Amino acid sequence: MKISKESALTLVVFLSFVTLFYFVGFWLIFRMAQATPLMLSVGFATIATCLVRGKKLSSLGWGWGPSKYQWMSYLLPFLIVFVSYSLIWAFGFGDFYNADFLEEKRVSYNLSGWNDLSIFLFHFTLTALVGFVISLPTILGEEIGWRGLLVPELSKSMSFTGVILVSGVIWSMFHWPLIFYGMYGNQTTSIYYQLSCFTVFIIATGTIMAYIRLKTNSVWTAVMYHASSNIFIQKVFNPMTIEKETSLFFVDEFGIVLAIVASIVAFFFWLKGKKEFPQSRLTA
Repeated sequence: MKISKESALTLVVFLSFVTLFYFVGFWLIFRMAQATPLMLSVGFATIATCLVRGKKLSSLGWGWGPSKYQWMSYLLPFLIVFVSYSLIWAFGFGDFYNADFLEEKRVSYNLSGWNDLSIFLFHFTLTALVGFVISLPTILGEEIGWRGLLVPELSKSMSFTGVILVSGVIWSMFHWPLIFYGMYGNQTTSIYYQLSCFTVFIIATGTIMAYIRLKTNSVWTAVMYHASSNIFIQKVFNPMTIEKETSLFFVDEFGIVLAIVASIVAFFFWLKGKKEFPQSRLTA
């Protein structure tokens, strides 16, 4: 690996701005009680980097690319989450379905006459469409940094394996303080178990997203994938699961099942990436 001076400077400036804005975003979390400022801090760091380094914002991958990859980016996270929770329910790590959650939704949607199946289908549809679209601006604020700038910049001097490992570790470390402070994760399993499962899941997810990003030169694929994964895990499948005493070892982004399933899928994309993106071709 031989990194150019220009690329090294861009990466140093970007990571410096990410660190600087991270403290601001982290401080605002306690004031606003939501993670939006922290996610947007990556976008501000990216814009600042482009201004300082004289990079055009258009270089971040704003083209839409082939629609089939956008559909892939939306549907693949759903399939990974669906398979993961199907395994969780099948092996008894958690039970399907959480009637209390559906009752809460029945009240919040003001649909008192609807049965559980109708409420679930309505919630699923509303979340998969409206909730997904609402989440896009915040996700975009984060993804123009990780997949818009970081992944393409790393690809100029690293193999695909290097790109996914470095970008994946950085992306996971971005979340670690939230886990350490108990703002993200759970209070049952050990902090080291949560960090391990979460980091494996994030690197696996980042592998898939990096491949599609480099394949299409579109940051929108990463935005679609990230939003889809968040929505289906956090708003649909996890709350629909009845937790048992040991469930938290298996469910969510901090349990082992999603990490394993995502890693199996990521292995396929890693093989494709190694073949399609040898270092000598990574110039964008």
